[in-house]
Amino acid sequence: MAVSLGLLSFRTLPQKPLLQTISQVSNPSRTQSTNHSKSFPEQAIKQLTPLTALALPFFLNPQDALAVGGEFGLLEGRTVALIHPIVLGGLFFYTLYAGYLGWQWRRVRTIQTEINELKKQVKPALATPEGSPPAQPSPTEIKIQQLTEERKELLKGSYKDRHFNAGSILLGFGVFEAVGGPVNTYMRTGKLFPGPHLYAGAGQTITVLWAAAAALVPAMQKGNETARNLHIALNVLNVLLFAWQIPTGFEIVLKVFEFTKWP
Repeated sequence: MAVSLGLLSFRTLPQKPLLQTISQVSNPSRTQSTNHSKSFPEQAIKQLTPLTALALPFFLNPQDALAVGGEFGLLEGRTVALIHPIVLGGLFFYTLYAGYLGWQWRRVRTIQTEINELKKQVKPALATPEGSPPAQPSPTEIKIQQLTEERKELLKGSYKDRHFNAGSILLGFGVFEAVGGPVNTYMRTGKLFPGPHLYAGAGQTITVLWAAAAALVPAMQKGNETARNLHIALNVLNVLLFAWQIPTGFEIVLKVFEFTKWP
């Protein structure tokens, strides 16, 4: 009852004409000369009152601020909502491909280390009489030849550059869609749904792992083996979380088909 009376009294408050109020706000110098005796807080309150009145309806009716109800047109439709799962589904397999490229580049480096270690085990060849057949290569030398040929074939694949490019694409599109998915959900429903899918994806475990793995690249380029091993560990964890996201993401896709319409 008291609230109702208060609202009634609020509506009956005398109001100045709108043009007079706007002129006072835009030209405070006109009223300042006539109100030298009033304190600064009183003048500030009078000037802010019209702005407060303009903002009041947004607080009294918060539904106007929600991102639902067709304000965004096609952005709230099924087509845009399916972009996130389609892109992320492709990025999951692209992550596996990037991991393959990275492992092949690692193989290029580790093979050279193996070759260097095997060369230390090769004994100097003994001098043979002139005209005698050359000595047969030892098993160690045969292994060195095999690894050398394998490394030459791997170098032809340019795995280092391909892995770097794949990681850059994965980081760019992955972060964009990790943020774009929740934004689209908010557009369609006016709220987010906290849960495993949100926390592991945009909340932002996977996104943070992408960024952390990429941040190790400068140290890796300088030959820091600890950074390389940590880079691999972070990406393995990322793949596991990514795979764990698939069932919950599929459930969300089913809800998209249930509660949205084409387009």
